[in-house]
Amino acid sequence: MRGIEGEQVLVRVYLGESRKVHHKPLHRRLLELLRREGLAGATVLKGCVGFGHDRTIHTASVECLAQDLPVVIETVDTPEHVDALLAKIDALMTGGLVTTERARVIRYGGGAR
Repeated sequence: MRGIEGEQVLVRVYLGESRKVHHKPLHRRLLELLRREGLAGATVLKGCVGFGHDRTIHTASVECLAQDLPVVIETVDTPEHVDALLAKIDALMTGGLVTTERARVIRYGGGAR
């Protein structure tokens, strides 16, 4: 396991859960890409309500069927690793939003120190 403590880059990808690439959920394709490219780790978060550029509120409320709920994928890695990855993420994206910001990693890894 490689160390990534210190100043790194946080990448967030926002999209709707209904987005697909070759009949497979886009969030799953992106997660597989991040793993294949050796990123330090990634988490897919499913939202219960949100809206995007179309201003339509997507919700999981009882009154309507859950439709295109928001999904956020987060990963943190070195600036060099993230820079090499952004074009590959963009190539898969169909809509959505990708952001980056500085992140200070305090601890990375499993088990006791």
